[in-house]
Amino acid sequence: MIGLRLLQGLALGGEYGAAATYVAEYAQNGRRGLYTAWVQAAAPFGLFLSLLVIVVTRSCMDEVAFEAWGWRVPFLGSMALLVVSIWMRMQLHESPVFEALREEGRLSIAPVRDSFGQSGNLKLVLLALFGLTAGQGVVWYTGQFYALFFLTQTLRVDNDTAYGMMAIALLCVVPFYIFFGALSDRVGRKPIIMVGCLLAALTYFPLFQALTHYANPTLQEAQNTAPIVVSANAQDCSFLFNPIESVRFTSSCDEAKSYLSKAGLSYSNQNLEVNGLASIQIGDRVVRSFDGAASDAKWQRLRFQSEIQSALKQAGYPTKANPSMINQPMVVIILFILMSYVAMVYGPIAAMLAEMFPTQIRYTSMSLPYHVGNGWFGGFLPTVSFAIVATSGNVYDGLWYPIGVALMTLTIGVFFVRERRDVDIRRVDCDVM
Repeated sequence: MIGLRLLQGLALGGEYGAAATYVAEYAQNGRRGLYTAWVQAAAPFGLFLSLLVIVVTRSCMDEVAFEAWGWRVPFLGSMALLVVSIWMRMQLHESPVFEALREEGRLSIAPVRDSFGQSGNLKLVLLALFGLTAGQGVVWYTGQFYALFFLTQTLRVDNDTAYGMMAIALLCVVPFYIFFGALSDRVGRKPIIMVGCLLAALTYFPLFQALTHYANPTLQEAQNTAPIVVSANAQDCSFLFNPIESVRFTSSCDEAKSYLSKAGLSYSNQNLEVNGLASIQIGDRVVRSFDGAASDAKWQRLRFQSEIQSALKQAGYPTKANPSMINQPMVVIILFILMSYVAMVYGPIAAMLAEMFPTQIRYTSMSLPYHVGNGWFGGFLPTVSFAIVATSGNVYDGLWYPIGVALMTLTIGVFFVRERRDVDIRRVDCDVM
């Protein structure tokens, strides 16, 4: 599975860099942000369509059938898009600036070496990564994927309702990708991207707390009236970073915190000076954890989970969000705000990256920082955030990761990244280094 996902990522890497470069080199000067923004807008619109297809597919069969084989239907249906895509590619020609370079024999014969082996180009690649795409990546993942995860896993909103609200917000925000792309032709790409990172860092905490208030007020009330406390020896507790599930965390503290974190429950930590099994206090009840490496760990885990669920129910914790108590208009508005930050950082990014590198190495040079920024900094967001939440006990503390990366990008971007919207990348002899 990991190998297949790596191949999928490599394919995506080639697709995005080619599309952004192709459109940027054809675009007129002064309208490059507008034209490349259509490439960027295709991503949220594609996500909207995928959510719509999933909802429709799920509505056509029961849950058992969907889990067994129905989830494959959208993938099979996408083969029609593959045929259309191949036909479209066969109609395309290289951009005029690329053709001119080829005719003059000035194409790079080793674009990887020229991109990353020369200090000047490598500096631009690193600036693009840390000063642009790292922050863009975490803002993208937080606004569109982590928000959905937070709704369904932490706030326990049923999938169809959560997908529906996400789809509405996505559809509403798509035009803003074009708007911010066009605006970047007037005021610059860098100011819009930097403001997007700043707004995200300043408002993530209140926005996600507002999601809890409007999506599952019963959970919010239970957390206030019956707080959860984990008592354990600090030396018995690990940092639960496990991106590919290759490590087993079996201490009683790890078992307790892992269960609560996966259930989306906030808790506080109380350090025990003596060694012993961890315990969880929920309201007036105390549940002892267990040693996950013991011979009877399987039975103990069932006992532990049963007692925890009973204690949570007694304390008024809901097993899922009450549909009648979800303020859907307010949730959609909050999701729209989160996604508007994505539009700010993502709408102008293709034009910004295309303008940073000369034509000979533009495709290779812009692709690496884009996909490392999105794939590594953005892709690790759920795993890193889970580990932070499990350590602190606060379900909102996972937001410190995207906030920290966004502030890093803001600092590096403001002081070291140059605004280049006036560069004529269609000139064969242009050099922006």
